[in-house]
Amino acid sequence: MKSFTKHIKTLTFVLSFILTLNSFSQTPQKTRILFVLDASQSMYGLWGQEQKMKVASRLLSHLMDSLKNKENIEVALRVYGHQFSVAAGNRSCEDTKLEVPFANNNFNKIKTKLTEIRPTGTTPIAYSLEQTKNDFPPCTNCKNIIILITDGIEECQGDPCAVALALQKNGVTLRPFVIGMGLDLETIEAFRCVGNFFETKDAASFENVLQIVISQVMNNTTVQVNLMDAFGKPTETDVNMTFYDSFSKSIQYNFIHTINAYGVPDTVPINPALRYDLVVHTLPEVTKKDIEITAGKHNIIGVDAPQGMLKMEMSGLNEYSDLKCLVRKHGDLKTFHVQNFEETTKYLVGDYDLEILTLPRININKVNIAQSHTTKVFIADPGIATIFLPAKGIASVFVEENNSLKWIYNLSPNSTRETVILQPGNYRIVYRSVNSNKVIETKEKTFKITSGASAQIKF
Repeated sequence: MKSFTKHIKTLTFVLSFILTLNSFSQTPQKTRILFVLDASQSMYGLWGQEQKMKVASRLLSHLMDSLKNKENIEVALRVYGHQFSVAAGNRSCEDTKLEVPFANNNFNKIKTKLTEIRPTGTTPIAYSLEQTKNDFPPCTNCKNIIILITDGIEECQGDPCAVALALQKNGVTLRPFVIGMGLDLETIEAFRCVGNFFETKDAASFENVLQIVISQVMNNTTVQVNLMDAFGKPTETDVNMTFYDSFSKSIQYNFIHTINAYGVPDTVPINPALRYDLVVHTLPEVTKKDIEITAGKHNIIGVDAPQGMLKMEMSGLNEYSDLKCLVRKHGDLKTFHVQNFEETTKYLVGDYDLEILTLPRININKVNIAQSHTTKVFIADPGIATIFLPAKGIASVFVEENNSLKWIYNLSPNSTRETVILQPGNYRIVYRSVNSNKVIETKEKTFKITSGASAQIKF
């Protein structure tokens, strides 16, 4: 009984330890939201009976109250245009400050700071965005979000689009959200390249958009990639797939596709703030561009990727130690894959041209790969030619085809004996000693190679 109790305690400890490790390995991702708020002089403008600055401050304060109850979230506040007047010149174009850094439970600090801000100067949007790269402390499991709130266009000759792109390419943040406050059409178009843009016309629409943006940032959004076979069914799997930000072209996710325990393509979480280019690393690759993700929902992306197999074989012994085959799309001169002999490799269904790197090379055109079928390509077994030269010299091997000679190989000029693996056929070796300076002293020998046999060629 004591032994049984001891075993139970040991098992309980082990299970507890495993669960503890598991909890550490599944630490939820933290979401960090940096609000970049316009406090330039134009924010004194009215929306109805209320100044834009008061509307933004009031609704952001309400948002802080609602975010307090959410887990794994931190917020920060950067403000621009609030320290120097336009008359300050260059200083006004560097007028940006991280007023409240990221920290746990700093929601009230942001609320307090919002009551103190007074619109003063100009609109250095690009410079402010560029400074945000220093606002996010190092973190290995964080999603960094910028929400820019502005009522005007860049006024300091900066390029907000280029800065936003650099932030994404350098892995600092995801594509920013931009909330415009009563912008004209020309300004709206200028902001679309900065990030996910939302325009608001009054306090009510501003509050609604603010909630939509936060919902997109926080909601659990998933994606299922269906790799369709030739019959329109999502049966293809076990292939890498990469999601790129379609705007910055930076790598966002890299997965190996799989079918889950329920027999359907597995689901992965994904950030809905971006539009994506998806590359499925089949042979050859398949690309689907500018994919829009619906936030808070399960998204299904269908990609045509029907595949079959190709295997190259010999009927007997393979004398080649590392024989390879160049694979091209039929009619295309570009090689997209090099396949090892005696291996089975998956390709998209279709026609391919093969160049097998034997001596001489074997070209087989328009080889068809069909859905879920293994196409086998057989070549004849090679033979072996051992060539003996009377002295070091210049020697070349030609294959005789249709009453013509086709060069295939040069022997080493530093050896008098060499063994070459050749495909069956009729050959000729042409030789001149390195010590001879007369063309007339060129010698040649014809020989034949048969599968699985050896031949000795002596001058």
